[in-house]
Amino acid sequence: MDSIKKLTELFTKFPTVGPRTAGRFVYYLIKQPKEKIDELTSAILELKNKIKLCQFCFQPYEALAEEGLCPICQNPSRNKQLLCIVEKEMDLETIEKTKKYNGLYFILGGTVGTMKPEEINNLRIEELKLRVTKPFDAAQGQNGFSEIIIALNPTQEGKATSILVERALKEINFAGKITHLAKGIPVGGELEYADEETLESAFDGRK
Repeated sequence: MDSIKKLTELFTKFPTVGPRTAGRFVYYLIKQPKEKIDELTSAILELKNKIKLCQFCFQPYEALAEEGLCPICQNPSRNKQLLCIVEKEMDLETIEKTKKYNGLYFILGGTVGTMKPEEINNLRIEELKLRVTKPFDAAQGQNGFSEIIIALNPTQEGKATSILVERALKEINFAGKITHLAKGIPVGGELEYADEETLESAFDGRK
């Protein structure tokens, strides 16, 4: 396989990138000077070497030390009795931009319908159960969660995953409140693309 085909194939492994878009990426890179390519490869290596996953919520963050927790989980001003479950990292970032939510997060890592059958086990259901039953004191404190917000996309896959999450919480006898974002985000839409006003209303009206 020649270099162009190999790199095109690698780009098609990126989310939402098909062969045609991958090809555009490759031919764009071919036209760039060597220093730009070196800058890109250096940034990718730095990303892999410096970025860690938070031991509590699984949010990627730049680890300056071996603390193990991201800035959100370390922040003493966060409400340690609230847990918001999201599908992916971009959903967390979108919610954070609203400045409406001040609790902790848990990134599930996908939904039931969007993952290949062999990847279903990568859904972090068991890790979620562990976080709720045996919390990390540094992130959550001693009192446990009083409310868990299931903030998944209003799609068929999101609804199916919400049912799965609720079932898991019932299995561990979670005694707090389980809520969902209020209607407002269009059915079939994604949190990642929701505007801040819509998300604020969804959090205010959760039930």
